[in-house]
Amino acid sequence: MGKLNWQRVILGGLLAGVIIDAFEGVTNGVVFASDWANVMKHLNSSTNFSVKQLAALNAWGFLTGIGIVWLYAAIRPRFGKGPKTAVLAGAAMWFMNYGLGGAFPVITHMFPLGLATVTTLIGLVEAVVAGLAGAWVYREASQPEAAQFRQAASR
Repeated sequence: MGKLNWQRVILGGLLAGVIIDAFEGVTNGVVFASDWANVMKHLNSSTNFSVKQLAALNAWGFLTGIGIVWLYAAIRPRFGKGPKTAVLAGAAMWFMNYGLGGAFPVITHMFPLGLATVTTLIGLVEAVVAGLAGAWVYREASQPEAAQFRQAASR
């Protein structure tokens, strides 16, 4: 079992983050924008996000993407490399980040069940697509050439 290739985790995670942020922007910022504005109004909060809030939400998307690719890299030795493991990593991150994270606002009636359910299920597609894209970029760190040479020479 080799070491994680952190450069590829970050690179794949950034790609996954772009996908997550694009999905989130279209889903919550366009398709359901008026629904979320009503939710925010009922919470006595601004219906428009500030630049800092938008930056934080985009950072959340990138960190989630990096988390998905890290999880993919971490479970590869057990589940094997490839799309099945990428889907599993995306679905696991969705469960932890979206499913469990989104439960509290629904349970406490801060968010309506229907809107939260639809956007959370779209998030599942988002996380799986992001996982597939990020895993496509990820490669294990190769051994230094000298180590490869010594292994080949000892055979």
